[in-house]
Amino acid sequence: MDILRRFRTRLTPQRRRADPRQVRNSAGGFTFELDDVARLRRFLTLGTDGGTYYVDAPALTVEDAEVVLRLAGTDHATLVDTVVEVSESGRAPRQQPALFALAIAASHGTAEERGRALAVLPRVARTGTHLLTFAGYVEQFRGWGRSLRRAVGDWYLRPDVDAVAHQVVKYRSRGGWSHRDLLRLAHPAATEPARRALFEWIVRGTVGDDTPSLVTGHLAAHEPDADVPALVAAHRLGWETLPDEALTRASTWAALLDAGLPQTALLRQLPRLTRLGLLEPGSAHLDAVLDRLTDPERLRRARVHPVSVLVAARTYAAGRSARGAGTWEPVPQVVDALDAAFHAAFGAVEPAGRRTLLALDVSGSMGARISGLPLSCREASAALALVTAATEPSCEVVGFTAADGRSSSTRARAALRRLDLGPRRRLADAVHAVGGLPFGATDCAQPMLWALDQGREVETFVVYTDNETWHGEVHPHQALRRYRERTGIDARLVVVGMTATRFSIADPTDAGMLDVAGFDAAVPALVSDFSAGR
Repeated sequence: MDILRRFRTRLTPQRRRADPRQVRNSAGGFTFELDDVARLRRFLTLGTDGGTYYVDAPALTVEDAEVVLRLAGTDHATLVDTVVEVSESGRAPRQQPALFALAIAASHGTAEERGRALAVLPRVARTGTHLLTFAGYVEQFRGWGRSLRRAVGDWYLRPDVDAVAHQVVKYRSRGGWSHRDLLRLAHPAATEPARRALFEWIVRGTVGDDTPSLVTGHLAAHEPDADVPALVAAHRLGWETLPDEALTRASTWAALLDAGLPQTALLRQLPRLTRLGLLEPGSAHLDAVLDRLTDPERLRRARVHPVSVLVAARTYAAGRSARGAGTWEPVPQVVDALDAAFHAAFGAVEPAGRRTLLALDVSGSMGARISGLPLSCREASAALALVTAATEPSCEVVGFTAADGRSSSTRARAALRRLDLGPRRRLADAVHAVGGLPFGATDCAQPMLWALDQGREVETFVVYTDNETWHGEVHPHQALRRYRERTGIDARLVVVGMTATRFSIADPTDAGMLDVAGFDAAVPALVSDFSAGR
């Protein structure tokens, strides 16, 4: 055997560096490294709570926090602008990463830069719980100077008094912080009688003639023998403001539904509403709930993230709580409405009209949880793929792991299978089916090798992966180049990163490759636009 034939640069095993820019990933393979802004977007969208298959949550948090700190020193404006963009557009399933990054931005840089970060606090910390969470984060990086006290005080002074009362009553404490703590630190000077009375109740617990009615209604609801449904109707009380005992009664929830239960609360309370008999087929409450679940405008205004709908859909369809809190008989119309709500939460997605192969990494590492939620990366990728599959008229979905040994055509077929994730597949069923597939090692070159072997004319490959690829005899970007050369198709590759690591299989210098953060609510539209060249 000619030993020199074993060294090549066009087809390189993934455990060897194929390009000087590549770095070793956490699985031992070589991939490209994202720049800091791309890593920031992954962090803001995916968080670090669940860690990854190879890196635990504390280590991943340190890595991503260092990226945020670095941007605070090198590109502070981009850091703040990106935090606001991701937060306000509702593109992330959880708000904690944005609040954490804003806390760093408000603590580092020049006085002008810190002031600019604090000026956007109301745009990122939009609820009482957001503000309390931010207070906990910011104290990790700085003390309570004048600018921070003023920014927090303005949060309580600028909105309508009733809006502030709503946030204070609904979110009373979080992470060891309360509104009483923040008011004592910030000392905001209220001029309106109602706002002064609200602050007096928060700090001292006193109630007077000018105390907002929401507060007096909340207190009245906790009195013995209170007529809670009537108080809900009169004061538009939220369910979080009511005593636990009242929440066990159907009459309370009927009143809450009639008053307009917020969209996120509605998603979370569907099991309880079903158990209490409020969603019986043919009932007026069922019709109202179905209309609200599938209303795109309500979803948009409430910034409902698709992952919230996905978790609600999977939980509801299961008919039992993962925490053992009870069982219920799922109402088929509600299951269908949750499917529709999931697609609607992404907004309008214009089809690219390109021949598309959606390839889901179903290797062992994709079993890691996403964003600290009860959802694995492989399950989340299946849900994302459903949206594109329902949008594109010419679309095929496959799942891949790695072949045993060299990627010959026979073994490539053995490592990849077609998935039944068409537009008619129910969301919960699709997620369950993908979650049950056998695990294997990771070879992200498989989709391109399979398409070439099968003679598929693919114009856009979309690979959902954690980018911890290591097993194959050819790198993914090399496999795409080979596919282009042998078919004459200028195929594009979209890499949907499902964890907040610094790795990507996409070559950053190839204009035909795009890396996006998985479960960003804009992903289906980004994929379609890139595929179509828009």
